[in-house]
Order: sequence, then structure tokens, then C-alpha cells
Amino acid sequence: MTPKERFYATINNQPVDRPATWLGLPVNSAVPELIKHFGINSIAELKTKLRDDVWPVIVPYNNQPFNDIGCALNFAKTGKGGAQDERTLTAPGYFENMTDPAEVDKYQWPNPGDFMDIREAAKRAKEIPEQYVRMGIMWSAHFQDSCSAFGMENALITMMMYPEMYKAVINRITDFYLQTNKLFYEATKGYLDAVLIGNDFGSQSALMVDPDLLREHVFEGTKKLIDQAKSYGLTVVHHSCGSIFPIIGDLFDLGVDVIHPIQALAADMNVETLQQNFKNKGAFCGGVDAQELLVNGTPEQIAQRVKEIKKIFPTGLVISPSHEAILPDINPANIEAMFKAIHEN
Repeated sequence: MTPKERFYATINNQPVDRPATWLGLPVNSAVPELIKHFGINSIAELKTKLRDDVWPVIVPYNNQPFNDIGCALNFAKTGKGGAQDERTLTAPGYFENMTDPAEVDKYQWPNPGDFMDIREAAKRAKEIPEQYVRMGIMWSAHFQDSCSAFGMENALITMMMYPEMYKAVINRITDFYLQTNKLFYEATKGYLDAVLIGNDFGSQSALMVDPDLLREHVFEGTKKLIDQAKSYGLTVVHHSCGSIFPIIGDLFDLGVDVIHPIQALAADMNVETLQQNFKNKGAFCGGVDAQELLVNGTPEQIAQRVKEIKKIFPTGLVISPSHEAILPDINPANIEAMFKAIHEN
């Protein structure tokens, strides 16, 4: 099977020669050790060597100094807001303690056309050989950004006490991402297969918000983002870290094709539980614990767990670390062991 054939067979719960895979996104600080261990010169070479199936298309959003679509909206009251791995949702946001929806228009919303490099977007998508699954990393984290807009505690208070204010903010954030995503989808039309969007809804032990509040205030925007991607013929991979078991069915009902990253040690998110409850109802991506196993385990332990996962999910699961970022605390030998076990019959 080609990587693309394998991916679509996997997510459609059809027979495969082996499960599809996604390496994830190595952070810059992890790259030197990966290059050294595998004897390669680039992450593209590493993906080829690992026979990875899903290749990311990083969105060229030139909002210096971040150059990161995940930092497109900065609501911090003080400072620059921080890079993606430095931001905090608990810091005071622009809309903190505001209750009048008319205030939403006073914020200086950026024009995505000023920052999206559509030529570079097309170039990046076209550079990936078409036999691979080309997945745009869009994020479009409208819920997380709404928490940043107020500061998380204030956002959740506003959601319950002043729902019209909260909806005005999250709806405007959603509109921003719909505009931004359209630019990217148009630029990459015919050269993109899938898109990764999402929000972190879960903690290690439970959802951070009552599921009914998500259904009332958040999922309307999620549905718009999903429908927009599907109008371009894209497979939708929805990301959420943490324990999100109570809303997995909701996400599938909204049109999500693949749920990522199924954080293995979060409550009710192990592959055994998911297969038991959602067999043939949708597909998943992740499953290999990146909190403990890939960090502290031996290659033999990683191989054993991957073999177990393959028995539990012979299809329906794109096997990947249970976090999109490959951090420097993961031994490259464990990445090698993971892929070797996936490829073994």
C-alpha cells in the first residue's frame, strides 16, 4: 500500500498491511539528537527513513517574532504574549472583566491577509510527494484563544455569568480562523489531504469544562471549522490533549474524522478503553505514551507496547506518540524502536 492508501484504509477501519503512522512534530531542540542518532541531515530524511505516512505542512504565517499560526492572536495585557511554548492561558487578557459585547469590535483584530504567505503555503504543500498524506497544521484553537482573551478563570466565569459576552468573543475568534484558513486552503487546493485543528479540552483526569458548556458555547465554532475544511475535501484531524472521553462521541458527530493524540495516561484515554467504546465509530491518532513510556522506557518496552497496540487496533488507529511534539527528553532510540515494531508483521 502507498502511505496515502494506508492512511485512508486505517481511518476508515479497513484492512491494512500495517497501521498508518505519524511521527509528530519534533521541536527544534530535539532535532540535533535525532539527526545524530539516525545519521540523517533533515527531518524530511528522517521521515523517509522511518517510512512515515503523514507529512505536515506548516502554515507560513509571518507574524514576527513568532512566525506561528498558533500565536496569531495575542490578547496579553502586558508583554508580547510569548512564543507558543511560553504562553499561559492564565495571564490577564484584553477582555478581562468586560461584559459588553460591543467591546469586541474595539480590539485591533489582525488581518490574516497581511501575514499569510500564500505562495510559500503552496510551495510547502507541493514539495511533499503526493503518495504521502499532506496535513496542514492549522490549529484554529478558538476555545483556547477565548481563554487567553479573558484569562482562563475569567473566561469560564464570563461563559456562565455573561454568556453573550463570551459568545461575542469566541465567535469573533472563530471568524478570524475561518478567514485565515480559507487563505491557506485556497493556496494549497489540490495539494492538501488533511488538516489538524483543535483545542485542549482535557486535564490529566477530566474535562476542564462541563461538556454541556462546550456543547452550548464552543462546538458551534468547532462545527464551522470542520465544515469549512470538508468543503475543500479535507480529512479533519481534531487535536485535544488530556482526558476527553465524555465528548469523543460529540466530536465524531460534528464531523471529525480522526481524534488526536489520545493522551495515553489521561483518564479513560488508553487504547483498550477507546477500542471497547468507539470501535468502528471513528478513528484515532496517537496511543504511544509520550509522558512516561517514550521518555523513560527502554526500546524493548516500547516495542512490546506497540505490539499490544497493534493487536488492540489492527486498524482504526494512526500510531503516533500521544503528544504532537517530539521533545528532547525522548530518546531517539525509542522512536526507532516504535517505528520498527510498527513495521514488523
